[in-house]
Amino acid sequence: MDVTGDKGEHTGPAPCFVVQVHQARRMHFDFRLEVDGVLKSWAVPRGPSENPRVRRLAVPTEDHPLEYRTFEGVITKGEHGGGTVIVWDQGTYRPLSHDRWGAPVPFEQSLQDGHATFWLDGARLHGEFALTRFKGGDAPGEEVWLLIKAKDGRATRESPDLPDPYLARSARTGRTLAQVAAEEGSGTP
Repeated sequence: MDVTGDKGEHTGPAPCFVVQVHQARRMHFDFRLEVDGVLKSWAVPRGPSENPRVRRLAVPTEDHPLEYRTFEGVITKGEHGGGTVIVWDQGTYRPLSHDRWGAPVPFEQSLQDGHATFWLDGARLHGEFALTRFKGGDAPGEEVWLLIKAKDGRATRESPDLPDPYLARSARTGRTLAQVAAEEGSGTP
């Protein structure tokens, strides 16, 4: 369900999201939400879970341009983020954040306030999720978030260790990290 044009500009009524598997210095998943013309991004070391009992660490990273939502390939080692990337999931989302009286809150404001809820309609992830900021992190002032699945009809009780990034296949091309790395000549993901 692509709602953006080839150059990444928003063209549909719903904003997009993407989850990329990224074999960089450390294997992780990049969780990205379209907000105000960019992809707000979090590194999720163990990947998203559809089990509401599982809370996943989500560390904010720099915003990315919308064009990056379709990127699969190898970033040259030595460059920032060097390693292999595939699109694990993609789709659209609906903001659900509201104040204590039930009035809708703009999504960017809910992120600034430290708690944003949203509904994902992706190839793999479906249903209500939340990103919640909490105090923590290794460095003073470092933001740390949790990505949590809500208890809804799309929730599962599957193993909290899913998904396995080494077995993951791209939602766009069906390729694995190893296949992308081999096709681009680096040999290993």
